[in-house]
Amino acid sequence: MTADTQDLVHYDAVVIGAGFAGIYMLYKLRRLGLSAKVYETGDDVGGTWYWNRYPGARCDVESLEYCYSFDPELAQEWEWTERYPAQPEILRYAQHVAERYDLYQDIQFNTKVTRAAFDDRTGRWLVSSAAAIDHIDHNHAPAGATTDLVAADYLICAVGCLSSSNVPDISGIDTFAGEVCHTGRYPKEGIDFAGKRVGVIGTGSSGIQAIPVIAETAEHLTVFQRTPQYAIPARNHPLDPKEQAQVKAEYRRLREKNKAQQGALGARFDWNEGSVLDVEATEAFKEFDARWEIGGFAFLGAYGDIARNPEANHVAADFVKAKIRETVTDPEVAERLIPTTYIGCKRLVLDTDYFATYNRDNVALVDISENTIAEITSRGLCTADGTEHDLDVIVFATGYDAMTGSLLRIDVCGRGGLSLAEQWHAGPRTYLGLSVPGFPNMFTITGPGSPSVLANMIVCIEQHVDWIGDCISYMRAKGHRHIEASEEAAEAWVDHVNLVASYTLYPTCNSWYLGANIPGKTRVFMPLPGFPPYAEKCDQVAAAGYEGFQLISS
Repeated sequence: MTADTQDLVHYDAVVIGAGFAGIYMLYKLRRLGLSAKVYETGDDVGGTWYWNRYPGARCDVESLEYCYSFDPELAQEWEWTERYPAQPEILRYAQHVAERYDLYQDIQFNTKVTRAAFDDRTGRWLVSSAAAIDHIDHNHAPAGATTDLVAADYLICAVGCLSSSNVPDISGIDTFAGEVCHTGRYPKEGIDFAGKRVGVIGTGSSGIQAIPVIAETAEHLTVFQRTPQYAIPARNHPLDPKEQAQVKAEYRRLREKNKAQQGALGARFDWNEGSVLDVEATEAFKEFDARWEIGGFAFLGAYGDIARNPEANHVAADFVKAKIRETVTDPEVAERLIPTTYIGCKRLVLDTDYFATYNRDNVALVDISENTIAEITSRGLCTADGTEHDLDVIVFATGYDAMTGSLLRIDVCGRGGLSLAEQWHAGPRTYLGLSVPGFPNMFTITGPGSPSVLANMIVCIEQHVDWIGDCISYMRAKGHRHIEASEEAAEAWVDHVNLVASYTLYPTCNSWYLGANIPGKTRVFMPLPGFPPYAEKCDQVAAAGYEGFQLISS
């Protein structure tokens, strides 16, 4: 990439991604009086909620908590329709925000950032992008979706934690004569499953949400399960306008309570800090049953030691296993659906009629933990034991290259040509999940090393964007041109994240929290448990003149 930048268009900041992080970052930069450009691969805002259009796609955080708080008027005017918002409604909300604050004019859609390199000579970021041909709606493609090169003082990565689809490398996938899709890149026009034989590969969150909906219309549905999951009923329902009005009347209190919770969510129910081991089993099961009826993450709030103590965790897990056996009428199928891990070490899934779906005559469960998928053929797929499954549609619900995938798919280079892939060869190293040593003026929103996916993402996004905005304001006021995390601060922070995680049961699972779902990916626990102490640490760092960062004035 050329270092001759005098003729390039220059922005104060370039933002990669127009999801909830990207559009709020754009709003914040505008408020600071800075020029900014946002690049987005899709043809609209929404990020995760733009791409994940699969049947049953729904947020697992309650709608009244999964929304911005930066503008009280916005919070009051938007009306949610359900307890847990579905993908179309979340997308409409993101579009409403972009329209309300006139953000669309600074976003370039159908454009993929291919490279971002720090120019040592000019001290600016050079950002190269190209038309995202595979994603353009050619009937509505914007004129601006062309190859581009711009310069920026700040590079802000709002690429999302769960946005790089993971499609397994299975022999013969290109030979399949039917329809193939991934839940994270589901076609806009949808898929008509009526009268078709459908195979869903994967039983994570997207699979568990999609399977009951697909089963309603498919002639036959075969679920290919590698690892059984714990799932708690969501108990979704239409929102009572009176209930919504009551919550909005005390929105500020709700938001403050959110920020005080470990996961920055669940402000509408109580989190019990007591131990399940201090009560009789019958009393514990009575409490779990009450939480089961409430639905959602209230279940994990029943006792404070479920995520830390193996013995306590077993009590909660046994309750859920009993519920699975009660629900699934075929004992053999029920046992195949029983998880063997600790409950909550993988992200707990909220479901609607998932386990009951296996009681349908048109649904079959195939265990591929040992009897793996050998190949995909023109007619369907074959498992290792030689069984052929004839299919018309294959849906991959196989998750994402989480936390780092989207950023590492961009050729990002820092000082001296250091690539981010090289810097992270042994796992992601950040300071506060916000900054990477060797990459001046580059910020990552909800990056590895921050609570991100272990908390309410909207709360985490707002906290990060506000911190970045305050940091840039501080730099401009003090005459600092560059800010960069020190190697020592990043090393200490990685150690801190691993230490905090070691006090929990999270690292015991081969989960996407550690990158275990991606072959060859270094196993490192990436998110940081505990939002309140994290936010306090970020505030302390800023108050101490950005301790752990190098600030350079020229």
